[in-house]
Amino acid sequence: MNTLFDKIWDVHVVQKVEDGPTQLYIDRLYCHEVTSPQAFAGLRARGIKCFRPEKIFCMPDHNTPTHDQDKPIEDPVSKTQVDTLAKNAEDFGLEHFGMMDKKNGIIHVVGPERGLTLPGMTIVCAYVHSRRNGGGGFRHRYERSGDGDGFAVYSANPSQDDAHYRRRQIG
Repeated sequence: MNTLFDKIWDVHVVQKVEDGPTQLYIDRLYCHEVTSPQAFAGLRARGIKCFRPEKIFCMPDHNTPTHDQDKPIEDPVSKTQVDTLAKNAEDFGLEHFGMMDKKNGIIHVVGPERGLTLPGMTIVCAYVHSRRNGGGGFRHRYERSGDGDGFAVYSANPSQDDAHYRRRQIG
């Protein structure tokens, strides 16, 4: 009998690489301001765009003030990171929940709160606390900072459309 983890894994397998990792379909990619600049730099350096940008959500959450978000960020490094995320999201055509946006918040809370994180999904975020979403019945993977560009490009197999995955039931 397969576990819930096994069922989620099995319906997301795109390709099994002999003597290598299994390629999984990734339903959502969450980006924040601290680790995403490296991923976007990798995409720019390779001259490629994000695959399925509508599945990628960006929000600053590490360097944003809890209160008074209408005021400038004083720390120059924090400000640069927040501004860079906004520019990268704009440049790559990604959904961005910036400061003062009602949808902005803690990245590992916003997904479930906004209905972006749903049971049966695979989700990637370069933020260790995001794996707490796993209690919702989906597979989450924490990635190192440099891995994000690969996920932004290869978040799904271009030969298989979303309808293919919607038809596959987790049973």
